[in-house]
Amino acid sequence: MAELMKGLKRDMYCAEAGKELVGREITVMGWVQRKREMGPFTFILLRDRTGIVQIVVDENSPDDVRSKTKEIRSEYVLAVKGTVNARTENNINRNMKTGEIEIAAAEIKILNSSATPPFQIEDSVNVSTELRLKYRYLDLRRPVVAKNIMLRHKTTQAVRNFLTKEGFIEIETPMLTKSTPEGARDYLVPSRVHPGSFYALPQSPQLFKQLLMVSGFDKYFQIVKCFRDEDLRADRQPEFTQIDMELSFVEAEDVMSVNERLIKHIFKEIKGIDLETPFMRMPWREAMDRFGSDKPDIRFGMELCDITELVKDTDFVVFRSAIEAGGTVRCIVAEGCGSFPRKKIDSLVDVAKTYGAKGLAWINVQEGGFKSTISKFFSEDKLSEIAEYTGAKAGDLILICADRNKVVWDALGALRLEIAERLGILSNNEYKFLWVTEFPLFEYSEEEQRYVAMHHPFTSPMDEDIDKLESEPESVRAKAYDMVLNGCELGGGSIRIHSEKIQNTMFRCLGFTAEDAQERFGFLLDAFKYGAPPHGGLAFGLDRLIMLMTGADSIRDVIAFPKVKDASCLLTDAPNVVDEKQLEELGIMLRPSEENEESN
Repeated sequence: MAELMKGLKRDMYCAEAGKELVGREITVMGWVQRKREMGPFTFILLRDRTGIVQIVVDENSPDDVRSKTKEIRSEYVLAVKGTVNARTENNINRNMKTGEIEIAAAEIKILNSSATPPFQIEDSVNVSTELRLKYRYLDLRRPVVAKNIMLRHKTTQAVRNFLTKEGFIEIETPMLTKSTPEGARDYLVPSRVHPGSFYALPQSPQLFKQLLMVSGFDKYFQIVKCFRDEDLRADRQPEFTQIDMELSFVEAEDVMSVNERLIKHIFKEIKGIDLETPFMRMPWREAMDRFGSDKPDIRFGMELCDITELVKDTDFVVFRSAIEAGGTVRCIVAEGCGSFPRKKIDSLVDVAKTYGAKGLAWINVQEGGFKSTISKFFSEDKLSEIAEYTGAKAGDLILICADRNKVVWDALGALRLEIAERLGILSNNEYKFLWVTEFPLFEYSEEEQRYVAMHHPFTSPMDEDIDKLESEPESVRAKAYDMVLNGCELGGGSIRIHSEKIQNTMFRCLGFTAEDAQERFGFLLDAFKYGAPPHGGLAFGLDRLIMLMTGADSIRDVIAFPKVKDASCLLTDAPNVVDEKQLEELGIMLRPSEENEESN
């Protein structure tokens, strides 16, 4: 390679060449995006991580340059030395950053050849996700993906610069730690030195960052990998990155304030957007009642409307039984959707059913009347009353769900998003932030038949609710807060418990004995005996933040080497079997799978 590049040194990246360089001789290096031959002219689009520049070879080019162009193919690696020329007005390409110039090649060196790639390296290519991820190193050459990765880099630099100026200290915490219950399954790592014992990869640095507060590092942060063995979706990966922080001697408003300023700084620095602060605050119960979600998308209306009082005396058994069981009857008004055909309405019913609803009632508001699935149970006057109460007008579609609150919230919350998506009213260029606050401290687990922590066992209850911890756990609110952007939870955190008395009460509410708590969290509880300051923190999902900033469909598009839905890596074929000797050293014996046992 040194011999190939002898005498050539890259002066700049491809997309840095502009009109101000006309007449200057420069050297650029990169990959061949495309080669076109038109009579005596050969045009080569050369690409690097910054973009594309056009190279021109014609009858005036040196003989060795003209002959070398015959060898060049897509994705060959080239070094090109030549003079920057201005394009004529008719030949300017307004779609290229370098579209006003081209480079007349005086010297070309082929630094490496390339096999024919399995797909075209361009943004508009129509290829499966599986193929793109199997050849991710090629996919990363595509401008849109490269741009995402570079924006991620700039964002992490902006985070570090901002937090350092705010007095935070970046501290790394261990990757090999103890397994503690944090809501998801741990990824376990067997220890060779301690046979039969396991490390866990951290689901978050939660316990260590609280220890740092005890240590006196009152403003900690890190950009850190976290690991959770859970089912994947568009915005979830088994390994993901957090912007993690913890602060001492603060209240919730202090944590929210510094993080608003951080996000404001990021959007100004990276996207040139001035965000208005402070962001909206909305208690959890209000978010659920209005939007059916604890991460509401407030870019559009279509808010939930509680019509329980209007229909409580109905003979319609679906509504009556839901109300008698302590549930509610709520609806959304889909503006202008009265024209939906029956098949389309039925598909919305199917969406609601996936969230636990047994069905949906609907009212099509028409000029001078109504068309509805519940017409025989309600008079025209009652339907009119419902329409007036909900603000529905002719041409609108009222969708009604009756059930337990959780089912109604989930179903209608999902429906409003589904309808907004179908109507195309959501814009990736609109950024609507809010804080959701006052979350329940506990949620009831039907599976475990007990209350579990909605966030984690160290979340502090609101001062006015402390006396209800054991008597009314379902009504206790937490000093917890989530930052939400366009219907996605960007980050969440809480003020932590630092009182031993309150912490012990919390453990009792969660069903932990003193021995259980010491076994699971002993190292943290022991540290708290030595003067734990009041403290709280927050963690942002970096991948999710970059996904929203770039308008990507999935966090896979903003991670250099992501995994697919079953948590496997198509590029490296991980996870995979290991050598028997490695298992012996770890004292591990694999049990045959049921399939293998049956085949034997």
